[in-house]
Amino acid sequence: MPRLPFLQGPPELARHTLASDRRVGRRFSFNRGGLSVLPNNLPRSFIVAQLGSRMHYAVPCILHRAGMLARFYTDVCAVKGWPQLLGLVPSALRPPALRRLLGRVPKDIPRDRITAFTSFGLEYAQRGAAGTSPAEATATHLWAGRTLCELVIRRGLDGVSGVYTFNSAGLELLRHARGRGLLSIMEQTIAPAVVEDELLAGEHDAFPGWEPAPGVDPHREEFAAREQAERECSDLILCGSEFVREGIAKCGGPVDRCAVVPYGVDCAAPPSVRRKRGSRLRVLLAGGVTLRKGAPYVLEAARASTGVAEFRWCGGVGVLPEAASQLKQHVELRGAVPRSSMSEHYAWADVFLLPSICEGSATVCYEALAAGLPVITTPNAGSVVRDGIDGFIVPIRDGEAITGKLELLARDPELIAWISANGTARSREFSVEKYGERLVGAIGHACESCQAISTLVNA
Repeated sequence: MPRLPFLQGPPELARHTLASDRRVGRRFSFNRGGLSVLPNNLPRSFIVAQLGSRMHYAVPCILHRAGMLARFYTDVCAVKGWPQLLGLVPSALRPPALRRLLGRVPKDIPRDRITAFTSFGLEYAQRGAAGTSPAEATATHLWAGRTLCELVIRRGLDGVSGVYTFNSAGLELLRHARGRGLLSIMEQTIAPAVVEDELLAGEHDAFPGWEPAPGVDPHREEFAAREQAERECSDLILCGSEFVREGIAKCGGPVDRCAVVPYGVDCAAPPSVRRKRGSRLRVLLAGGVTLRKGAPYVLEAARASTGVAEFRWCGGVGVLPEAASQLKQHVELRGAVPRSSMSEHYAWADVFLLPSICEGSATVCYEALAAGLPVITTPNAGSVVRDGIDGFIVPIRDGEAITGKLELLARDPELIAWISANGTARSREFSVEKYGERLVGAIGHACESCQAISTLVNA
């Protein structure tokens, strides 16, 4: 049988409805040798394999609500195995790590559809905590990705239509699924490792002494190769932003199989009456205080905005003490903040800033829009912010551009109000429900493309 190309759909695929995606037809798997045709009498159901609680288990929850989840596999969660007993610990006695673990609840998914490999999850956490270098962290991630795949494969893939995995943690499972003619889906959650490493190498060169020297990571090449192999054997590659898709193209990856599907968050509506502005513009940042998040450029902008703006950063401090000391002179570093407490920080702010060097599609930008805040960010943050409408897109590595936008907002309260209203309206298109529609639409489009090829094959 001749090899047929994957048919990539138009941008309008994001508007496919859930109803149109429930049609059941023949299913196919693409590989280097050609096209595998599957029986058309199986339900369109997927296995999701996921390490951690990424986006509060949004993907498996969405697929379950769409009637498309066969089983969800993960490392550890609060509703399966021994972690369930930890809920007996009084709230006042729960350390932060325990509170985070108890927050790992895949809401709405029946427990009998969840398999948590808790012993593996415990070892994963222990290895991660014991690591003292980036190389050890990379080795742990590689081990965890391979192990999760092996555990899922042992459980079998009977009765499912396909598998859904995440970058660096799905290669063996994707290959196993393709060998059985199942649809193989991966999500590239951040720009490919090759792109990320190149960008961060520039930051380490420009700002020595801000973070520990990365040193030589003997596992990083394997990590990047693993991601590339996952993309090559996936029928559908989901990207949270155009920045991620462009990164895949830069690596020579199969962009014809990529679909850009922005994420979504559910947040409380912004207050109908915002607090009265003070004499200085209040600027909020969220996420780790690191080179990847643009920490040196925040310092540059904060220094230049003395008397005009005040800065607050919610996130774990990942820079060295001397760099942190410089930042503290101009930026209030709050440290790690529970997600449940972030609403009060969004309410405090007039503007949200995220000058990231590399992301996938930063969820904090979605949250800030929903909170009614103008967002200043970079193209590499992968946000859905429209430049000059919901906020401003500034170049990476440009503290002066950040300062200019802050000064513009500081002297024009009416502009802040106009952008805030635009952002609030924009955020309604990026709820979890809307994300679910886009995600199911992209998967449905991939299946429909396969059906179109079936017509060609059987003609």
